[in-house]
Amino acid sequence: MSKTLAQNETGQGAQLNPRDASVIESLSPFDYQPRTRLIFGTNSVERVGELARGLGRKILLVTDAGIVAAGHAERVQRILEAAGMTVTLYGKAKENPTTRDVDECLAVAKSAGIDLLIGLGGGSSMDTAKGCNFLLTNGGRMQDYWGVGKAVKAMLPLIAIPTTAGTGSECQSFALIADEATHEKMACGDPKAAARIAILDPALTLSQPQRVAACTGIDAIAHAVETAVTKKRNALSLMYSHEAFKLAVGSFPAVMSEPKNLEARGRMLLGAALVGMAIENSMLGAAHSAANPLTAHFGVVHGQAVGIMLPLVVRFNGQDAVARQGYAELASAPEIACVSDGHEQALEALIARLEALLNLAGMPRSLAECGVDRAKIPVMAAEAAKQWTATFNPRLITEKDFVELYEAAFVPRGNGDA
Repeated sequence: MSKTLAQNETGQGAQLNPRDASVIESLSPFDYQPRTRLIFGTNSVERVGELARGLGRKILLVTDAGIVAAGHAERVQRILEAAGMTVTLYGKAKENPTTRDVDECLAVAKSAGIDLLIGLGGGSSMDTAKGCNFLLTNGGRMQDYWGVGKAVKAMLPLIAIPTTAGTGSECQSFALIADEATHEKMACGDPKAAARIAILDPALTLSQPQRVAACTGIDAIAHAVETAVTKKRNALSLMYSHEAFKLAVGSFPAVMSEPKNLEARGRMLLGAALVGMAIENSMLGAAHSAANPLTAHFGVVHGQAVGIMLPLVVRFNGQDAVARQGYAELASAPEIACVSDGHEQALEALIARLEALLNLAGMPRSLAECGVDRAKIPVMAAEAAKQWTATFNPRLITEKDFVELYEAAFVPRGNGDA
């Protein structure tokens, strides 16, 4: 270490020269406190009984009808009961959970007198469990927790067991809940809401329908792309973003062509979890801001909505030199491009690869294909500009910019190969 950064020989405090100070200021500060124990491995779900034993005895297992039909809920319940737990099943979690869904789950939790929650399934099941936890322990309505750090009282422990590789909700302290009346999505976050334990068992993802694997996989890739360039990114989040991008981009084609490829499934699952950690430290950007109104007004599946908007947002952000460099460095991680060949070339290579992956996944390539009414663009643009994630976008984005992005999204995109 240079004497400008270390204590000098006379024992006086360190002095920073201007060059050193500018380098340090370019690194975003962060305060990361890992809250979730991460367990990864095939058939690791078999450990849920021993892991739950130290956290509670009366469990609410929150999942959805598809997971119940696949037999995963029965398996987890059997393991827990064999370990001496009492289990109450709530199997009605829905995609894009609303405040009404959380209220229904809360009623079941209250009647069962639970002391531990387990979220089993996709991000919707885990979000429903988190939302229930907020209200069960702190009271009020979900609207009261819109934002960050608004839970005053301690919350019950949560174990998260994802069966899809996409949201990374198992590694986040946020519940994304839609207001039943307005359909506006509320990000309700608090450190106390984070899962104590996340169990990543690739075998559980084999049962997901191919369409679900496609949509959640694109969502995971979008998370990696957005977290790599947000205003809040930092050295730690970038580590997670880049590794997650390598895992997801490299394994997604195999997941699409070989649905029973357990290694590819495992890499996708791990990538989704790692980028969940990136989100926790750096948040998301304008692609997600633009996607949420599409889901709220027209029921466009989240992964499809994000997928349509992502390449357009990358090109928009790429006009900023710092964001362009961030994209170039991300593209170099899985060798999509080489930074030394130029940031502009790397940006174009990244966009081309994203377009190819979307085509491979069979994603709709225009908003018209999704049944979106073009006349609604002004309303959606106004809502997108107010989304919290828009504030973290690397380039300032306005309502007018969102209008232009939505208009561009009505034009069918290319047909590249992954």
